[in-house]
Amino acid sequence: MPERSSRQSAIGRRSFLKYATLTGAATIAPSLAAATSESDSQPPTPSVNPAKPMPENVSAEEIKTLLKLEPNQTCGFVRATYKSDLSIAPGGLPSPFADGRPLGTALYFMVTPQAPVKLHRIKNDQLYHYYLGDPLEVLLLRANGDSELVVVGPNVAGGQLLQLFIPGNTFHTARVTGKHRWFLGASTEWPGVTPEEDVELGNIEELAAKYPESSADIRTFPEPAEK
Repeated sequence: MPERSSRQSAIGRRSFLKYATLTGAATIAPSLAAATSESDSQPPTPSVNPAKPMPENVSAEEIKTLLKLEPNQTCGFVRATYKSDLSIAPGGLPSPFADGRPLGTALYFMVTPQAPVKLHRIKNDQLYHYYLGDPLEVLLLRANGDSELVVVGPNVAGGQLLQLFIPGNTFHTARVTGKHRWFLGASTEWPGVTPEEDVELGNIEELAAKYPESSADIRTFPEPAEK
């Protein structure tokens, strides 16, 4: 009997301590208890309005206005969105970046039939990202002499790419194809691009001679695709 009484006393003490703890917490911080109760019973209030569906007939001009895109010498319409505050110091990278670069950069770009991606290359590695609109046909002229045609777009099941890695020093050009007749995407680069140092327009005839299997595409590719 004494042993049973001892167990009952221990259980009683634990119940009392649990009750006292909960009561004390509610007494010390009633507002916190109320807030917790509200959050359990009500959905959180969104910090921004719910996104409106993208209109089926939204135009390139509307997108350019919304995103403040400007004509660019190589990539249709562009707005730079990011340049790292961190820099790689001179000597921190081998040539051609030995004089230093920002750690990374990013930009929006839009391509239309009238504003394709012109034949060019940058020294930096870059990644194309698909966002909205039609697919983008990209002709890659790799530094090893190979060429490849790839499509950046939403149809993953059909072999299109949501992201396309373009190694540094790869000449490339691109055109839009599809019913909307505009492509909206982004490019991220590392190390970050310094345009006056890193961007080079391609010579069409020289590259057509270097890549004979793609010479016809090189000469005509900026023209809109017939699709």
